[in-house]
Amino acid sequence: MLRPCPRLVLSALRGGSGKTTLTLGLLAAWRQQGLKVVPFKKGPDYIDPAWHSLAAGRPCYNLDPFLMDRDQMLASVAYHAAQADGVLIEGNRGLYDGLDVEGTSSTAELAKLLHAPVVLVVDCTMTTRTAAAMVLGCQAFDAQVALQGVVLNQIARPRHEQLLRAAIERYCGLPVLGAIPRFKCAVFPERHMGLVPPQEHQAAARAVATALDLAQKYLNLDQLWELAGQANALPAIKLPKVHESQTPDHPVVIGIIRDSAFQFYYPENLEALTRLGARVVEINALQDSLLPPVDALYIGGGFPETHAAALAHNQSFRRSVWQAAEVGLPVYAECGGLIYLGESLVLNGQTYPMTGILPLTFKLGKRPQGHGYTVVEVEGPNPFFPVGTQLKGHEFHYSKVINSSIKPQDLIFRLQRGQGIIDQRDGVCYKNVLATYTHIHASGTPGWAAAMVQRAREFRDQTRFPQTPLPPERCYKELSI
Repeated sequence: MLRPCPRLVLSALRGGSGKTTLTLGLLAAWRQQGLKVVPFKKGPDYIDPAWHSLAAGRPCYNLDPFLMDRDQMLASVAYHAAQADGVLIEGNRGLYDGLDVEGTSSTAELAKLLHAPVVLVVDCTMTTRTAAAMVLGCQAFDAQVALQGVVLNQIARPRHEQLLRAAIERYCGLPVLGAIPRFKCAVFPERHMGLVPPQEHQAAARAVATALDLAQKYLNLDQLWELAGQANALPAIKLPKVHESQTPDHPVVIGIIRDSAFQFYYPENLEALTRLGARVVEINALQDSLLPPVDALYIGGGFPETHAAALAHNQSFRRSVWQAAEVGLPVYAECGGLIYLGESLVLNGQTYPMTGILPLTFKLGKRPQGHGYTVVEVEGPNPFFPVGTQLKGHEFHYSKVINSSIKPQDLIFRLQRGQGIIDQRDGVCYKNVLATYTHIHASGTPGWAAAMVQRAREFRDQTRFPQTPLPPERCYKELSI
């Protein structure tokens, strides 16, 4: 058994119940008390974890029973918990919501795996005793889930709170660990993919400060921390061996375009690259005039549509990316990165040129064109995955291809689950470029990081791209390895 690790799962009856605001408040409050708490987000998500990282002052990691296996999730929690005072995990959707009638991949199943106490956030809008009935149902639905407390949200007035507290404590035998009043103004504004990312929020620090104030005023912080401390030791597992770089004096340089347009990167993906000997450096497609000398390029997802004019305006940077791809620079791109590698993006009747590496024109729709988990079979040659490999990932995009010379059979991925680019095909390959709508997580796709580093090393050794020292301040600073 590993050492005891205080940990808590925050869940709800459904999505939109206020879990994220309360998670941020708890993280900020415990941080202010001097506690080092590592945040985790259950499920595929980039935006909530970015807010978690801001509130906690440390990276947020993801736990996903669909993308990862049991040992991978336990190893991640055990590794990061060993360097902190505790762990706070925000669930997604409702407590028992999963992929099937058995609740596969649900927050409840994750809580059981981690032997973690669960606190349920209940939206109490226009309800009183019925809230107790819903909580009681969650208790009875699976006795193995350690439901240990309730936080009331959207309380109308003191009498409303008193009635709710009495009903839950009498019929459920659970403590009410906080009661949040109803507020008319939104602390965290939303748009089509959920919360506005903190990178684009003009008052992100003030929003977190508001969540902190709510937590300090309306949550029983001491009792919540005491509850987290009651978690049993994590199940014993064999931690995976960390592979060290074979060339520590001459690491390959992998650039990531990371700015307010491209911001969707799992910390685990970047950490996997550095553990294999890569030096990860940040690049800004909005402000940098040229692509710096790198051995490979990783372009994550994000919101190129909200920065289309600025991306198009930076013509010198777009051209330098195109030139690098033409001479064989390994490039891996996901979703927003896929759009950026295309010819153009059409928004509200206006066409914005992108890099022009791939013969694709994109248009943003009003509804999701792909949303959910993906299962991909690699059917064509490419720089990063052997033919026949099966990948698990996820997609969430409002864009679609409206003009392309590429035929479905030219795409190297066949989707057994998901939408992809067209006709359940995904993955555009050109020279050493591979771009796809599917996002992957390095924990569930261990071969990806090794392939990225190997292609980078091969490209560097061919000396096609002149190498000059990179300024150290551009290195990715949030890695915690």
